[in-house]
Formats: sequence, C-alpha cells, structure tokens
Amino acid sequence: MDANQFREAAHAAIEEIIQYYDTLPSRQVVSSVSPGYLKPLLPEAPPTTGEAWPAIQADIERVIQPGLTHWQHPNFMAFFPANSSYPGLLGELYSAAFTAPAFNWLCSPAVTELETVVLDWVCGMIGLPDVFLSKGEGGGVIQGSASEAIVTVMVAARERVLNRMTERYEDEKSRDDAKDAMRVKLVSLGSDQAHSSTQKGAIIAGTKFRKITARREDDFGLRSADLRRELERCKSDGLIPYYLTVTLGTTSTCAVDYFEEIAEVIQDYPDLWVHVDAAYAGAALVCPEYQHLTKSFDKFNSFDFNMHKWLLTNFDASCLFIKKRSDLTSALSITPSYLRNSFSDSGLVTDYRDWQIPLGRRFRSLKIWFVLRSYGISGLQAHIRGHIKLGELFHSLMLTRPDLFDVLSKPAFALTVITIKPSTSGEALDRARRLSAASKSDPSHERYLNDFSLDATAHALVDANKLTKEVYELINTRGEIFLTSGVIGGAYAIRVVSATPTAEEKYVRRAFEILVETTKEVLKKGTNRVDGAKEENGGKVVYGA
Repeated sequence: MDANQFREAAHAAIEEIIQYYDTLPSRQVVSSVSPGYLKPLLPEAPPTTGEAWPAIQADIERVIQPGLTHWQHPNFMAFFPANSSYPGLLGELYSAAFTAPAFNWLCSPAVTELETVVLDWVCGMIGLPDVFLSKGEGGGVIQGSASEAIVTVMVAARERVLNRMTERYEDEKSRDDAKDAMRVKLVSLGSDQAHSSTQKGAIIAGTKFRKITARREDDFGLRSADLRRELERCKSDGLIPYYLTVTLGTTSTCAVDYFEEIAEVIQDYPDLWVHVDAAYAGAALVCPEYQHLTKSFDKFNSFDFNMHKWLLTNFDASCLFIKKRSDLTSALSITPSYLRNSFSDSGLVTDYRDWQIPLGRRFRSLKIWFVLRSYGISGLQAHIRGHIKLGELFHSLMLTRPDLFDVLSKPAFALTVITIKPSTSGEALDRARRLSAASKSDPSHERYLNDFSLDATAHALVDANKLTKEVYELINTRGEIFLTSGVIGGAYAIRVVSATPTAEEKYVRRAFEILVETTKEVLKKGTNRVDGAKEENGGKVVYGA
C-alpha cells in the first residue's frame, strides 16, 4: 500500500467508522453469534498474495461486526462504560503513525514529556492533592488498566515493606534470607466489595489476601473499625499487612469507602501501602461537587482511574498517580547495559519503563491530550453531569413502582442497583411462611438439601433472587438492552448504568419500561405455576411449584 492507496483506504475507513457510530441505535446492542462463529467464515491460512483494501474492508462488516457487542450503543447499560470519541480516535491514529516502544526518554522525548505534562493536567483537573504532581516527589503514569495499576503498586508495596524491615541487616545474604522468611507472612487487604483485581494481584505478587466485610447499613463502604479489627487479627496471626485497596466507586454498587476514617487508622501502620481504586467513578472528580472525596488522599500512596471508562478516551488510558515515585522506581528499575544512555544516567529525565511492568509502551498521552483540548474541562464536566442526571431519572422511575422493585443501594455515579420483589403487599413473606410450614415434614424439601433457613425473610430472599435472575436473563436474551447482574450481600441484583456518549433520556425511559414489562410477565408466570401446583395437590402449597 503506497501513500495514495493509503489515502483512499483511510478515507473509506473513516467514512465507515462514522457510519458505524451514526447507525448504532439501529443495531442490536449484544452480538447474537454462537461460540466459534468466526473460523468457518475465514480461510484456513493467510493469502499467498496480497489483497486490495476494498476486499479487506468488506470483511469488517461481513465477519467482524456480527461478533461485536456495541459498547457505545445507547442501550448498553451493562458493566461500566468504555467511552470513545473522535478526538480519542485521532489520538490513536497519530500514535500508530509515530509508533515506538518508548521505554525510555531517548526513544522519543515527546512521548515521555507529553505524558508527564498531561497527567499533571489531569491531576489538577480532578482535584488530587499536590503530592501527586511531578514537580515534587510524585507523578503520574499511564497504565493499561486499573487492574494493571493495582499489580504494579502491589509489587512496589511488597518491596518497600521488605526493604524497610530488613534495613538492620548489613550483608546482602542475611538481608535476602530475612526477606524470604518475611515474604510468606505478607498479606494484602481489601473489602469484599473491592474489585477482584486486588486478589488477583496478590496471587501475582505471591502474597496472601484477606477480605474485610462491608455492610449494607454502611452503603457497602469500608469502615475504619472493620479495617482496624482485621489489621489486629492479621498481627495476632503472625502476618504482616503491607497493602490495602480502598475504593471510590465499587463495581457492584459504586460504594465509596470511608476515606477520612481509614486515614486515621493507617497512621498506626506506616508500612501499609494504601491504593485508591477509582477505576470508573474517579472520572466524576472532574466536577468540583465530588472533589471533597479527595480530601484525605494525601495520606494514601497511590490513586488510579480509567479515562477510558467515562471520560471519552479510547481504551487503554488508565491514569496512575504515585505520591512518592521512588517507591515505584526502586522496586521496578533494572538497567542492563543495552538500556543505558547518558540522559537516563544523568537522572534528569523520566524513563517510564521503571513505572510499569512491561518494558515498552505506546504513545497513549496523545489521545488524552486531544480529548482534554477538544472538550475542555467544562465539556467533560457536562458529559459527566448529563449521565448523573440520567441515573437520577432512572432511580426516580424505579421509585414509582415499589410494588415491583427494591433499590438495593442508594444510586451513585449514574449507577442504580435493583432487585425484584416476589409479590405485593406483604404476600412474599406470607407465602414464605406458608412454604416454611408446609416443608417442615417434607424431607425432600430444599432446606434439607441446601441447609436453607426456615426464617420467612430468608425464604423471601430466595424468592427474590430467583425472580431477579429470571428477569435479568430474559431481558438480556431478548437483546433490546444489555444489563449486568451481581450478588451483593446475598441478594441477586441487576445493575443499570447509562453512561455511553450516545445515552439519552428516551433510552433510559425505555429501559424502565422493559424492566416493568418483563417483571410483570415473570411474576404472572410464577403465579400461574403456583396456582397450578395448588390444584394438582388438592390446594396444598408445595415449595418450588
């Protein structure tokens, strides 16, 4: 492909991308293909001779698009969003053109220096304390994901605590032996609402992991008393707590941990590295009304959020900020002879290879730069506030049908989490009590098999979980909207978050209608099953009918 052919192909590709975005609302949000769909559509081997671009481009629509779930679709209300924008796409284009592994400053000075400047911009924009700016001991670095950021800082935390605890040993062998003995005692912590990446990070770092319960009465946020209790338990068990994930916007409910309380506790544990995982909700900090949440962050060691989730920057662009960058670089810096150069040796430049697990890295700061300049802070604030308003609308609609829905936790950051009520006017508890009484003399009843409680409330929860799951699966099977679910405090729940760039009020209202219609349908079907079971059993209620 020469320059003229590239010009023609690029124009065609851009036009197709624009058409794709323009036609998103008319597409089914979730792919309907079956596993293994792609292989039969492609040749068994690559072509012997090159093909013309029009033949290649035609296969985008023929074989690729049918297998896509459209994350930019206005009816995508699952997981958390993965925002995209035209300025971000242009950043990817230039990044591909200027491609370089960029492991040190010398590879391309602009790649390193733009990242430093842009992340300082972001740090100020979201109201982080100045300790995270590059002008001091801190600084920012772009990671591939919030999960990657957690693994990276966990390794730094591990090495920091081991180095601190073995400083008294004068010779290297004694120090290494002591580290080996201590390593098996290291334990990382996070609430049971923290993202699974903390537990996975502990596996990668080769350390233990313990969960701390976050309760519904605390809006599923981690409290200081529970943290202190677990820290003391670890100490009594002979373990060394070295790392803690606190969360701004948990995956299940967008809960926020009690940062100010936690900051008080950790004063007694100076070796504990505290990382703030704000993967999705951290984007809301662009709005001043949320920046009070960062008040205690100067007491913590690191913070990360994904611009590629909610701030219009294409994946991947996870912004990690470190309070003391030497904690990171001392753990991850290895400099073989082939990476040495006078600029790096001078200490006057940043080599981001020492701030991450991979050696190479892409020119990701370009797309952040383009997005910030194209939208401006006010444009990004309007983007976030628009979705918050849609979340409040959806929550208000849920409250109009208390006969059908329970809101599991208060709505936060455009996310609402709901469960389905089994029936109305207390009938769920009445039915549960009748089922409980009817089952006492029946050894085949599920309580004997699964150790279910006879408590009426527990039975109501079983019913609610079953119905919520059935409603959720039926909605996703039909494919007009895409939702996700989870189990929170024993309750099966449906998560609804409308935060794509194409989100509008009409789509939120339609999602509510679908939930109402589907819930009524499932409840009616369940009533018919129970009534039929009564007739077949001479009026007796049989559990599970």
